[in-house]
Amino acid sequence: MLAPSVGFITRLSKLTVEETIDKLEQILKQKNVTIYLRIDQQAEAAKAGFQLNAIEFLLFGNPQKGGQVMAENPVAAIDLPLKVLAREDAAHQTWVTYNEAAFIQQRFSLSEEAIRLIGIDQMITALLS
Repeated sequence: MLAPSVGFITRLSKLTVEETIDKLEQILKQKNVTIYLRIDQQAEAAKAGFQLNAIEFLLFGNPQKGGQVMAENPVAAIDLPLKVLAREDAAHQTWVTYNEAAFIQQRFSLSEEAIRLIGIDQMITALLS
C-alpha cells in the first residue's frame, strides 16, 4: 500500500475495481446524485502504450448540495464535484481512495452543515459494507 496522503482516505474493497465503481454508481444514482464522468484509466493508459493494473475514476455530485457548499466558499468548487478512485494493487486487491469530508471542511473553512451535505464518507461506507 502507498504511504498515506493528507486529506485522503484509502479503504479496501472486496470487489474488483469495475464492480466497486459499478456498485458506487448504483448507490449514487439511487440517491439522485449526478454521475458526471467515469474513466477507465487502465484503458486510457493502454491507448498511450502504458500498462496499468485496473484503475477507474468516478466524478459525481449533487448540484443542489454542492451549490450550497460553494455558496459558503466558492473556492470549494476546486474539490467539487466529488471524486473517487478505485485501483488494483500488485496483489490484486482493490483500494478505494477519496477526499475526506473533514479535510474538505477544514481546507475551505466550511460549516458542519456543509460537511453533512458532502456526505462522501457515508456513501463509501455503504459501498464497502
